[in-house]
Amino acid sequence: DPALTVSSQHDGIRTITLNNPKKRQVRLVNALSLAMLESLRRDLLGGGSQDDLQVIIIAAEGPVFSAGHDLNELSPAHGRDKHTEIFDACTKVMTLVQDLPVPVIAKVRGLATAAGCQLVASCDIVVASDTAQFATPGVKVGLFCSTPAVALGRAVPRKVAMEMLFTGQPITAQDALLHGLVSKVVPEPKLDEETHRLAKQICTTSRSVTAIGKACFYSQITKTRDEAYREAGEVMVDNLQTADGREGISAFLEKRKPTWTHR
Repeated sequence: DPALTVSSQHDGIRTITLNNPKKRQVRLVNALSLAMLESLRRDLLGGGSQDDLQVIIIAAEGPVFSAGHDLNELSPAHGRDKHTEIFDACTKVMTLVQDLPVPVIAKVRGLATAAGCQLVASCDIVVASDTAQFATPGVKVGLFCSTPAVALGRAVPRKVAMEMLFTGQPITAQDALLHGLVSKVVPEPKLDEETHRLAKQICTTSRSVTAIGKACFYSQITKTRDEAYREAGEVMVDNLQTADGREGISAFLEKRKPTWTHR
């Protein structure tokens, strides 16, 4: 069998491609089976030099980004322990995406449903083709998308999430953009180019400064306003003490380009 995910890294950009497009049923294309989740987790954590890694792109082979969980694994035959293992593995991947020190960009063409939509909602930045669609259709097969709702409900307004969750109907890329589920919508032929442009832009910045900022963002966003300001203020003061913090400010004042250490 070919690898379920394919990972390659060039110039600080790691691209991880979900690579199980040949399923006869659309609902299984690039499904986040236990094996797929483990393969994705391995590629997020390794599969290239960590030292010069600055950004990760998650893409997919074929016309469907991801159909979500493999429903064969969620049948009664597999039992409660197996089901628990699957949802635990899925949660690990979704939280890892946000806990990694580098930005993670989803590059989406086609349909992203259920846990596939959850993966999109968990990424830091999402570039979608104008033909992409997003859905949480679990309710239609008697399994409410409660875990996808954790990521979805933190990415879009509550009323939008609830409509998606209760009806199971897909939303267009344009609606996803309107509601904040994606960062950018581009014509299909421009998807690779635009995603790569964003990734290259991130590569011009300091890896260590970005890591500080990403961790702080996800930490403060769940706090009260005053707690968030307290934390973010401390982080900015700490950021100024780092080599790249000092270098960036000096370079700006001296009107030259900064030379990052990334440490």
